[in-house]
Order: sequence, then structure tokens, then C-alpha cells
Amino acid sequence: MSDRDDARMALSMAGKDLVAAQNMLNGEVFADEVFGFHVQQAMEKSLKAWIAYVGREYPPTHNLATLLSLLEEAGGDVTAFWDVVEYTAFAVQFRYEVLSDG
Repeated sequence: MSDRDDARMALSMAGKDLVAAQNMLNGEVFADEVFGFHVQQAMEKSLKAWIAYVGREYPPTHNLATLLSLLEEAGGDVTAFWDVVEYTAFAVQFRYEVLSDG
């Protein structure tokens, strides 16, 4: 698969997570960790698509700071995206904390 095909596929999947998150804005219906998970996934897949598009490889990570750093090293202007790093915790940590409390 080419870098551009990989980027297209990742971006398509990111779009699905974004639509899911947009439809979960009612906090009375959807738990924060479910909403946060889909936001994190949309960002992770979008950043991986960007990395693939510029011809770089990305590691198997959920860490948004790591992905942003890779883009920055590749010359990408990621200044506007650093705030999303807070959603990294929703990839796994917050999603499963409720289960461990139970």
C-alpha cells in the first residue's frame, strides 16, 4: 500500500470516529470516557494519516504527543494541535478505569 493510500484509509477511519464523537455531545446519554475515546481515535488516525502522507512511518502508539512530535520533526506545523494531547489518556486509561472500579 502506498503512503497516500495509507493516509486516505486512516483519514477515512478518523472521519468515522469524528462523526461518532459529534453525535455523542449529549453528556447525559454518553459517558465522558466514550466521547473522549472517539475524539482521541479521530485525532490519532488523522495524525497518522498526515505522517503517512508526508512519507514517514508511524509507530503503533496511541500517544498523540509522540505523533505530533514526529510531524514536527518532519517539518509539519503542528502548533495549533498541541491541545489535543490531553485526549491521549482516553485511548485506554479512562476507557477502562470504570471497569476496574466495578
